Amino acid sequence: MKVVEVSSKSQLKTFIDFPHDLYKDDKNYVPELFIAQRDMLTPGKHPFHNHSYIQLFLAYEGSKLVGRIAAIYNTNHNAFINAKDGFFGFFDTIDDQDVVNALMEKAIDWLKRKGADKMVGPINLSTNDTCGLLVKGFELPPVAMMPYNKSYYEGLLLNTGLKKQTDLLAYLVDRSNINNRSVRLLDALENRLKRSDIKLRKIDKKNLKKDIPKIKELYNSAWDKNLGFVPMTDEEFDFLAKDLSMILDPKYCIIAEQGEKMVGFALGIPDINQILIKIKRGRLLPTGILKLLFGIKHVTGLRVLLLGVIDGYRKLGIEACLYGNLIKNAEGSKIKYAECSWMLEDNYLMNHAIEQINGKQYKRYRLFEKSI
Repeated sequence: MKVVEVSSKSQLKTFIDFPHDLYKDDKNYVPELFIAQRDMLTPGKHPFHNHSYIQLFLAYEGSKLVGRIAAIYNTNHNAFINAKDGFFGFFDTIDDQDVVNALMEKAIDWLKRKGADKMVGPINLSTNDTCGLLVKGFELPPVAMMPYNKSYYEGLLLNTGLKKQTDLLAYLVDRSNINNRSVRLLDALENRLKRSDIKLRKIDKKNLKKDIPKIKELYNSAWDKNLGFVPMTDEEFDFLAKDLSMILDPKYCIIAEQGEKMVGFALGIPDINQILIKIKRGRLLPTGILKLLFGIKHVTGLRVLLLGVIDGYRKLGIEACLYGNLIKNAEGSKIKYAECSWMLEDNYLMNHAIEQINGKQYKRYRLFEKSI
């Protein structure tokens, strides 16, 4: 067995394509778009590389590719929480402990040379990207921008000395079983908020440039107490906003404002994994782009990607109004379900709010850690 560093474009292609072969018989596997993965992992393409470091590794048994891993050193994260954390991500492997041990050894050695004293993961760049290992809920495919993995991964990782850090929860809200109380009370709740000059509106796609800086400020404020949170740079936020704007539906992008100040925000995105699952090996050409363009209007799922209210404005009813607007705006549409993800397992306020609308916890993702 040998583990090699990825240092060429051909090796990067091999790194990105490995999961397609590993999961070729798994009906729930959704291939990542090749072009998106390539840009994410290429310095100069993704703004993460402007401040932090990543090294990709491939494991071979003879000439057979058997695993991959990324070692990640996020300098912004460590500066924000005054730590020396290292991360691992993009982790995929055959069911073989020796392969995992070899991959981990290389990743840990690289992280220690960067100065890390702890390893956390799986995290694919940062907590602003896909993260967590699926440990419950293998029966259904993942929704947009959520990870998926083999069920045997957990045992292999635990055998390397990793321990649970925390769990991330995903809730399923079935439209046929939803509690519409927040919709029924919506007018009364919004009228009460108006007395404090708080109003809700849909985002205006024609004026995105005006709203994006405020959304970034709110995001970096409302989520700053979350475990593992790291503020997005302007470049990172603009990069994500550009990607999301292509699938953004204003009906599911709701802003709460007090005068000119943005105090709450909810974002739901179409579950484009319903389309990506049909795009072979994540290639948009020759036919993948057509499937994506024409398939999006037939998507029946939504992922509530973000819903937050800044400190000082919580428990006023803004959260209920945000959920109420999302539910109300889905009426008469093709949307049959929504996944609210991900939520920290100890975020009682938000988890309780989802359970109040009959959201059911149906997937669980785990972050692991160990001293190195």
